[in-house]
Amino acid sequence: MSDHPGPWAVSPVRFGVDDGGWVPVTSGESGAAVFRSADAARFAKCVPAVDVVGLAAERDRVAWLRDQGVPGSRVLDWHSGEAGACLVTSAVSGVPADQLSADDLRGAWGRIADAVRRLHEVPVSQCPFRWGLDSMVALARDVVARGAVNPEFLPVEQQHTPGGELLDRLTPQLARRREQEAADTVVCHGDLCLPNIILDPGTLDVSGFIDLGRLGLADRYADLALLLTNARETWKAEEQGRAADMAFAERYGIDLDHDRLRFYLHLDPLTWG
Repeated sequence: MSDHPGPWAVSPVRFGVDDGGWVPVTSGESGAAVFRSADAARFAKCVPAVDVVGLAAERDRVAWLRDQGVPGSRVLDWHSGEAGACLVTSAVSGVPADQLSADDLRGAWGRIADAVRRLHEVPVSQCPFRWGLDSMVALARDVVARGAVNPEFLPVEQQHTPGGELLDRLTPQLARRREQEAADTVVCHGDLCLPNIILDPGTLDVSGFIDLGRLGLADRYADLALLLTNARETWKAEEQGRAADMAFAERYGIDLDHDRLRFYLHLDPLTWG
């Protein structure tokens, strides 16, 4: 998430992108200004000059993942200058997984597990990007130091606890988690929540992954913790959530380590601010 206080007065046309009847997109938590073309075939993300490096990194990740055969957006255009930069990508056809009913998400759950497994099976030797534990902790320390932790991102039971205290609780685990990451590094999405998984509404197949700004090498649990927890917002009932976790684990092919899930679930919210 950008440090900027919200979308700024800008348009893709300002960066030399054709006038596609761009409509501002208000969903999402990025501080960038995001637009959808009138024909819904393209998205444009615009940032001020201070955020150009981050957007260029996202551009490179989008292009790289596409080259690995993982479904997602294509980079269509890139413009940068003194005012900032604009990245234009193709839209991924379908609906975000968080917009499905509980029944439909349950029907797509096995396909989502398959798609995540295929992402995590991309050879790590081919990935030039990192999104590892040390990067996450450094970012969390910065967010905490600035007092920028957003309580809404935290588990309910932590929303009234100071960010520094939350980070201190995790610190004693870091050595162990680094060992686990070294033994189980995969190509992670980095923000694997349901809105970033696009599904074909007819077949419920995964059409692609979007919002790849954090894609890189990391412990697979950095992804699994976010996905399984975010899905609880659709399942609602605790029993349904536990059943979904078990079904995902069986299809993905893993025995879930709930301590690792909990660690990354508690670390990730501290990295946004």
